[in-house]
Amino acid sequence: MTQTQTLTTDDHLALFAQRADRFSRVVDAVDGSWDVPTPCEGWSARDVVGHVIESQRDFLDRQGLDTGPQPDLTDPAAAWRAQRAHVTTVLAADGVAAREYDGFFGPTTIAATIADFYGWDLVVHGSDVARATGQAWSVSEAEAADLHATADGWGPALYSEGVCAAAVEVGPEASVTDRLLARLGRDPRWEPPVS
Repeated sequence: MTQTQTLTTDDHLALFAQRADRFSRVVDAVDGSWDVPTPCEGWSARDVVGHVIESQRDFLDRQGLDTGPQPDLTDPAAAWRAQRAHVTTVLAADGVAAREYDGFFGPTTIAATIADFYGWDLVVHGSDVARATGQAWSVSEAEAADLHATADGWGPALYSEGVCAAAVEVGPEASVTDRLLARLGRDPRWEPPVS
């Protein structure tokens, strides 16, 4: 059980909003090409935003909810803003956020999944976009503990296809941010290629 599974529906929605705010700040601060490589091998910053949007749309679809308009990734930041607004509207509909269903790890709610998986995804992929575009990115001890707790709850599924690459080794002197990135298959030493 992850830390956030004990939260109320409103708490989950607030956590998702907090994580979406952070992702929004990162994508809104991109100043330059969206086609730069990221720590996600083979994915550009544009691809990462596209993945975030498509994974949320897929979740909504699997829950029988309106997926919203197909995103136009010509402007990834605008596409994300539209996606976020749509998801927020869907979740605000009566009873949607608290709806229970059988998830991958057992009974859960839409709000818990949107915070614990899709919100978690926003944090991790926010780091990918930030690092690819030269933005500072870090997590606090408390944020790292929450993200680690969620990852703990997934067990071996954390490293299954399409989730995270194998963990990267770092030394004991690594920062809390570097330890988190390394656990999630990101090399903390990764830097954008020099053009």
